[in-house]
Amino acid sequence: MGGVTSSIAAKFAFFPPSPPSYTVVVDDTSESGGKLYIPEVPRKDEVDVLKLRTRRGNDIVAVHIKHPRASATLLYSHGNAADLGQLFELFVELTNRLRVNLMGYDYSGYGQSSGKPTECSTYADIDAAYKCLKEQYGVKDDQLILYGQSVGSGPTIDLASRLPNLRGVVLHSPILSGMRVFYPVKKTYWFDIYKNIDKMGMVNCPVLIIHGTSDEVVDCSHGKQLWELCKMKYEPLWISGGGHSNLELFPEFIKHLKKFVLSLGKSKSGTNGSKRTAVEPENGSKSSDCGTSDTFELVADLPEISRNSLDSRLEKSKKSNKPEKSRMSTDRVDRFRRRKGLVW
Repeated sequence: MGGVTSSIAAKFAFFPPSPPSYTVVVDDTSESGGKLYIPEVPRKDEVDVLKLRTRRGNDIVAVHIKHPRASATLLYSHGNAADLGQLFELFVELTNRLRVNLMGYDYSGYGQSSGKPTECSTYADIDAAYKCLKEQYGVKDDQLILYGQSVGSGPTIDLASRLPNLRGVVLHSPILSGMRVFYPVKKTYWFDIYKNIDKMGMVNCPVLIIHGTSDEVVDCSHGKQLWELCKMKYEPLWISGGGHSNLELFPEFIKHLKKFVLSLGKSKSGTNGSKRTAVEPENGSKSSDCGTSDTFELVADLPEISRNSLDSRLEKSKKSNKPEKSRMSTDRVDRFRRRKGLVW
């Protein structure tokens, strides 16, 4: 019954671009040795295109962009109506502006990733990306920043709730839960998806939340209530006049994001490791609500039962931070965000 309900919910949550905005091609030249590339975007030496097998048997596409002076690695989980081809230039810009290595990935059923998009598959997808960063690029948890935009806040918070030593988390226009996007329910139902409201208190690292005050898709109250639930609150950014799909265009967005990344660097002394073949798995990680473990040892965590949510414990935020309404020069981002309505 739960699987049927989750499948129905997925129809409202996932809108993969059709057709996909990119293809993946194997370069058979002797120099590349069969390296993958995306012909629709500029080829760069510092970019790796990867196919990762998830524990649910899907092959997802990911890109890893390296910065020569990276202070951290950012794992980016995108919104529900975009794919890697549309986001590639944004990823490059974030890599350069923040001086981080960045991995972005497509959920199962998005772009050239196989399978179908579901809540459980997105948890397996982010776990596969995380596993790749640890084993192939030698990234340690205290060098890793998780970034979740809109529906991407679901897999981001789920993974963050299972990793106690992350450097930080960024939540960009996040959701309290799938059902709460449509209805102001006061409890968490067993058939709801992305129960971020119930997992936020298990995140044990600094959290930055960015939300637009004029978001017409996911109300700003979602971000403010999640901020109230954070254990380690970082100064949030409520972008005055910001909508759901245009926050990157405001200059305060990148300024505040960069400030957050720099603040994390001051509290952590580690630097990113070089690329290597394998690392020892950590034993402290637990899996998401959705079942079987991946190869780096994840164990079942949250039971799928009806329970009261944390709504009754929430207090309204008393601060009203209203930065000036101006826009930065990254107008190319505008074409990444094409849809309105159910785009979260």
